[in-house]
Amino acid sequence: MIGVARIQAWSFRCPTPKPVATSFGIMCDRPAVLVRIEDQDGAFGWGEIWANWPAAGAEHRVRLLEMDIAPLIVGTQAQHPGDFFHRLEQQTQIRAIQCGETGPFNQVIAGLDIALWDMAARRAGLPLRCFINDAATNQVPAYASGIQIAAANEILPRARTQGHRTFKLKVGFDMATDIVTVCAIQAGLSASEAIACDANQAWSLNQAQRFVAGIAGVPLQWLEEPLPVFTQTAQWQSLAQDCPIPLAGGENLSGNADFDEAINLGHLSVIQPDVAKWGGITGCLAVAKTALRAGRYYFPHFLGAGIGLAASAELLAAVGGDGLLEVDVNDNPLRSLFFDGTEPVTKGKWICNDSIGLGIETLPNALDQYRTLYAEMR
Repeated sequence: MIGVARIQAWSFRCPTPKPVATSFGIMCDRPAVLVRIEDQDGAFGWGEIWANWPAAGAEHRVRLLEMDIAPLIVGTQAQHPGDFFHRLEQQTQIRAIQCGETGPFNQVIAGLDIALWDMAARRAGLPLRCFINDAATNQVPAYASGIQIAAANEILPRARTQGHRTFKLKVGFDMATDIVTVCAIQAGLSASEAIACDANQAWSLNQAQRFVAGIAGVPLQWLEEPLPVFTQTAQWQSLAQDCPIPLAGGENLSGNADFDEAINLGHLSVIQPDVAKWGGITGCLAVAKTALRAGRYYFPHFLGAGIGLAASAELLAAVGGDGLLEVDVNDNPLRSLFFDGTEPVTKGKWICNDSIGLGIETLPNALDQYRTLYAEMR
């Protein structure tokens, strides 16, 4: 049995040397919500709750956990981490609808689920990936993410020195400039390097088609969220049929039904659930298995702190397939301090550690300066 006797939660905000720009907004600092669960015997696990948006989201998620969700789980037990996940989804469904905040509820539950899996793996004395699958690999392909296209000339060389060979560019700003810059970057790559693009839902169907036509001949590895997630399926399918580039998406889907529909309709070649945004390990593991069975790729989406990144790596290593791990290469101590300042990427591969669970024992002391809120629940 797994029990929950104590929950701790922290929100952090780290100033950024340069704001992180996307097509839909700018992050002026890097937030994170980290959570620790402990059972009655002192066993513990770490999780991360997605909190990038809105600007005040991090502190809100801590309060939502403290005042609304923690009372549903503290003092309870279950046979398996996934049992808590399904129970909490059912218990909070009406609450989330009532306040129009299904996203925040999903995110808090996801973070708790990661922590429960970490705790279960620790109790078993295994790395999380091996707890999920005893045939898990010890390394996974990775790519450099968060590269705003206007800053690519500065960021790409740094990402190379960090061991990356595949780079994802954020586009969706100025169409003509985006096209010219993507073509120029491709021309400067070595034979062992590749690029992908992420439009962050910026375009209409016509605009996406213009971009694809404009970069004709560029062997883009995938094109992520070229259309808003709410775009009619027929338009997604039209783009997919005419586009030689694999389309990717999933960070803004939630629930097995939505993922199953996207996988079955076939317009997405690359499925990208975010372990801290919806599903945690329980939900994303199921989605990944479904995607691979359907001949799709599973690429875990992630752009946050170190705990969620470690969880994404462990899940990808457990699931297998030809997926790539997303590794943000923008400066963010909330991420890098968990890896002694340097993520374990070598020759395009993320090297998993052999410690039990996620391999994280305590929060780095240097994070204290960025803390904005703390809550403890018993």
